Amino acid sequence: MLTDFYGLREHPFQMTPDARLFYPSTVHSRAYAHLTYGIAQREGFVVVTGEVGAGKTTLVDRLCSELDPVGFAVARISTTQVAGDDLLRLAAAAFGTEADGNKAAVLRGISAALRAGDRRFLLIVDEAQGLKIDALEELRMLSNVTEGGQAPMQTILLGQPQLRAMLASPDLEQLRQRVLASYHLGALSREETHAYVKHRMRAVGWQENPRWEDRALDLIHRHTDGLPRRINRLCSRVLLSGMLEKSDVLSASMVEATALELEEDLGPTMLRTARGGASADYDAALRDVQQRLATLERNAGQRERLFNRLAEIFFDGVRDRP
Repeated sequence: MLTDFYGLREHPFQMTPDARLFYPSTVHSRAYAHLTYGIAQREGFVVVTGEVGAGKTTLVDRLCSELDPVGFAVARISTTQVAGDDLLRLAAAAFGTEADGNKAAVLRGISAALRAGDRRFLLIVDEAQGLKIDALEELRMLSNVTEGGQAPMQTILLGQPQLRAMLASPDLEQLRQRVLASYHLGALSREETHAYVKHRMRAVGWQENPRWEDRALDLIHRHTDGLPRRINRLCSRVLLSGMLEKSDVLSASMVEATALELEEDLGPTMLRTARGGASADYDAALRDVQQRLATLERNAGQRERLFNRLAEIFFDGVRDRP
C-alpha cells in the first residue's frame, strides 16, 4: 500500500537486515575494512561491537554476500546464552557435522570437517556478549585446529559494547592474543543520516517523491541518535504518515509528531532527554517531558486525522475485496 502510493519497488526501511541496502558510511566502511583485513589473514578472530541497531548484522550480511560460496563455508550462530559444550554442538550443526554424542565425539566431527576439502570455514557468532567464558574458550580451542600449517576456521564475534569489557577479562588473555582486528561501530553523523535515508530510498526506486525536508532529516538524526535501526523504524512511520495525509513532502512537524507517537506507543523511559541519556539532570528531564506532552496536545488533532484516514483505507479495502 505504502510502496504503491509513492511508486517504490519495496519498502526502504524494513527492520530485517538487508545487505542490498547497505550504506557505506564512514564508520561502516571502516568496520568493513577491519572485517576484510581479518579475513585476509586466514586465522584468528575478528571482533565488531556496537550499540543495538548500529548495523552489525547488515555489515556481516554484506560481507557474506561477497564471499565465494565455493571457497567458504559460512556458519552463523545467534543463540549465545549457552555453555561451552552447547556452543560446540551449535557450531557442529551449523557446519553440517554430527552434533550428538559426547563432547569428544562432537570435537572430532568438527575437526574432521575443518580438515576436509579446500574450503575455508567462517563462524559468525552474533550477540556474543551473551557467551560465557567457557564458551569463548571453546572457540579459542577450535582456532587451534590447523591443516597444512594454516587455520581452516576463523571466527567473527559480533556484540554489544559490553563484549569489549568481557574480552578484557584476565581469563581471556589467550583469546585476546588471537584477535587480529577489532572495531567499535559508532553512530551516523547528521550528514550521514541524511545520506543514509536518501540512499535507502533511491535503492528501491525513489524519484524524489515524497520530498524530505532538510529539517525533517535533522530531526530524524536527533530522535534516533544516528543508529540505523532506529532510523529505519522512525522513517517507516513517517512514510506511513505521509501516505495517510496524501503528502508529497515529509516535513519536520511530521517527523516530530511521529517520533512522539513512537515514544507513546513503545513506552521508553520518559524521564530522559533527547540528548542527555540516563544521566541527564532530573529538572532538565522533567522540562523535556513537559515540552513533549505539550507537543502531543498540539498534535492531537493531526493524530486523529491520521487514524481516521487509516480506518477509511482499511474499510475501503475490505469492501473492495471479492
